[in-house]
Amino acid sequence: MPRLEELSEVARQAHLNFPAFEHDDSPYVAFKKPLSESKIALVTTAGLHVRGDKPFQGGDQSYRVIPSNTKFEDILQSHVSIGFDRSAYMRDPNVTFPLDRLKEMVDRGEIGSVSDKFYSFMGAGRSPRQIEMETGPEVGRLLAQEKVDAVLLTPT
Repeated sequence: MPRLEELSEVARQAHLNFPAFEHDDSPYVAFKKPLSESKIALVTTAGLHVRGDKPFQGGDQSYRVIPSNTKFEDILQSHVSIGFDRSAYMRDPNVTFPLDRLKEMVDRGEIGSVSDKFYSFMGAGRSPRQIEMETGPEVGRLLAQEKVDAVLLTPT
């Protein structure tokens, strides 16, 4: 990731003045179900997609569905940014998208199950309003339909 002083003045100001959303409250729901009985989903902002799906493009605020039984060799990363280091993901995809770790937790009885579908968004969006107002709530509805109890969010 470059240091601010290494960026052009325009790029530096864009980063310093990023219009981050501020909310006066945050939704909170007490988690009452034991993890050992819970269905867990995975949502990432790593710009991952299944081989053959449309790659993410710059500023893309849509999402991709990744079936939870997808093998890593069939998951591609189309997230590109000057400040995004892909090397850790390339060495071990579980760093960003811990499929194997979740399955191991199911096998050990630490979590009940994983959802059938996981979701990926593209990070580094300059104006994520569509995610906040449209695609994020849509994924939330899909997770609720699948009766997901909790989501592991892996931001990148």
